[in-house]
Amino acid sequence: MSDEQRHGEEAVGRDGEGDFEEHLRELLAEDAYTIRPSPAPYPAIRRRGLVERRRRVAAAGAVLVTLAAMPVGAYALGGGGWGQTTATAATPSVSATRDTTPTPSPTPSGPGRPASKGQLLDGITFEQAAEGLEKCLAFDRSHSDPAGFDNDLGRADSYRIILAMNSTGDSNAPGDGMYVVAVQGKPAQTRLICRVSDGEAAGLNVSSGNDADTITDEGPVFVDPNNGKLYQQSVIDRGNWKLPFRWGVVGTVKPSVAKVTVSYGDSGAEAALDHGWFVASGVLNEQVTLAPHIKGYDADGKLVYDSDEDKYYQRTLP
Repeated sequence: MSDEQRHGEEAVGRDGEGDFEEHLRELLAEDAYTIRPSPAPYPAIRRRGLVERRRRVAAAGAVLVTLAAMPVGAYALGGGGWGQTTATAATPSVSATRDTTPTPSPTPSGPGRPASKGQLLDGITFEQAAEGLEKCLAFDRSHSDPAGFDNDLGRADSYRIILAMNSTGDSNAPGDGMYVVAVQGKPAQTRLICRVSDGEAAGLNVSSGNDADTITDEGPVFVDPNNGKLYQQSVIDRGNWKLPFRWGVVGTVKPSVAKVTVSYGDSGAEAALDHGWFVASGVLNEQVTLAPHIKGYDADGKLVYDSDEDKYYQRTLP
């Protein structure tokens, strides 16, 4: 190749290279705003961040579960105040399962029992007496006071049964059944006599506050003034009572009284002493006109009460 041809090709190469560089500079100058740096890998970064966050949350959750499973701390009374002691029990495993067995509901309690079995007479069981009391309380609730006074006698479990015995029907209350006598404690000192006949409440007598302490000149024995239905039949049948006749007498006694006796017609009994109450019962086989004769004795056997001398006690039957 001649020198002239070689110089021509070099000139063309230089000119072509110069045109390309100039064209590239023009493109960069004109379209610089369209040229952007490579975007950051945001999806990958986000995924990595979520994975790391889940790891931290899982670790924190494990710590919380461990703390919840550990005993909070035992507290003991000492030194005149509450002092915290260190729990020494081993920490349960986080994976340990908690017992989810439901705790059974407590069985509602019924009335209290009498002090002696001899206060449940004529084959009447405690369960039967308690059921009778429930029926009479329900009967009372179903017959609300039209004047709007609150006469709710309360729940059966607030009472204690002190006597249950057969009741003899008469002209005023036909049909045999049973009597249940139940009491509440102080300060109300409520006494309830309930008659159940044919499985239904047939009569209810309630006295409240008739404690010997409410009468300043009352003796150590106080005969319930409203318990006459337990030992007498209707006045309509006077002199013609159904016999044999189961009778009962109840009242309160002071702690100084150690013994109470009751005589009634051709029958008599020593009363049971039951948490400040006396309860006596017997079977009458003859017509009577006098009420039961009641006597009280102290621990030395000294007579401390005689119903014949009690101005508040009605000694004759109506």
